[in-house]
Amino acid sequence: AHFQLGNCRTQRNLSQQGREESRRWGELLRRQGIERPRLLSSRWCRALDTARGMGLGPVQPLLALDSFFEQRDAAEAQTAELIRAVNLLPPGEPLVLVSHQVNITALTRVFPASGEGLILALPLRAAPQVLARIAPP
Repeated sequence: AHFQLGNCRTQRNLSQQGREESRRWGELLRRQGIERPRLLSSRWCRALDTARGMGLGPVQPLLALDSFFEQRDAAEAQTAELIRAVNLLPPGEPLVLVSHQVNITALTRVFPASGEGLILALPLRAAPQVLARIAPP
């Protein structure tokens, strides 16, 4: 009710299961040779904690990954900004994005399960190609 972006006490935080899934995501990515990806995250605490919990290096907060659950009218513009921001990144380095269901669905038209991962073709497009869906590890 009194959500404040910089105050984790006002937000829904990761459960023990979420922290364990985050750690297992990091292990899964390392097994695939993804040791130090560019790691971008929503600025919300649970997303930042998920990204950091992977143990894959520094996490860069990105406003375009923030949830727009309460502001659905922002979906189109924010999704376009995400596509633009991702496509401006230098190619070659693996990229991991941590966001929210509403953002993922707006971008891909896929309704992911909690903790599920999607692999998308780059460059991102308005209707990106989903190469794979990966169940929570």
